[in-house]
Amino acid sequence: MQDLPAPVAQSIVESAELILQSDLNSMGHLFGGRLVAIIDKIAAISAMKHAHGPVVTLSIDNLVFRRPVRAGAIVTVKASVNRVFNRSMEVGVLAMSLPPGGEIAEHVCSAYLTFVALDAGGKPVTIPSIAPETESEKRRFEQAGIRREHRLALQTQLGKP
Repeated sequence: MQDLPAPVAQSIVESAELILQSDLNSMGHLFGGRLVAIIDKIAAISAMKHAHGPVVTLSIDNLVFRRPVRAGAIVTVKASVNRVFNRSMEVGVLAMSLPPGGEIAEHVCSAYLTFVALDAGGKPVTIPSIAPETESEKRRFEQAGIRREHRLALQTQLGKP
């Protein structure tokens, strides 16, 4: 029996972290690598919810740090599956920061992560499809296809490693 497409809403994950002194670099800003770790974890949980099993990160695309994050800020990361490509899927992530004493969260970065679902033996498996419902979900679904085409074309141009 073929799995029915799952709504994007079933893959939504949101988490918040308080940024502490131990999370900061020598400039007093959140380590980029620390934010990447948070993003990767939340995106992986989203992918696991959709795949109903273990996943591994294949790539992280378009991660641009737009503003620094300081100690005492609350960083909120939201992730959901944008599109499924047979054995891989793209998860979109949005990271926002609420500065200490602030009332308005600021966009820190967005990223697109590709995950592969694995069976118990560590072999890639087919992933159930996703059913975008809202206009935003449909736009992200289409854009994920464009990003994948560009990634594959770039691999072809550069020669696969």
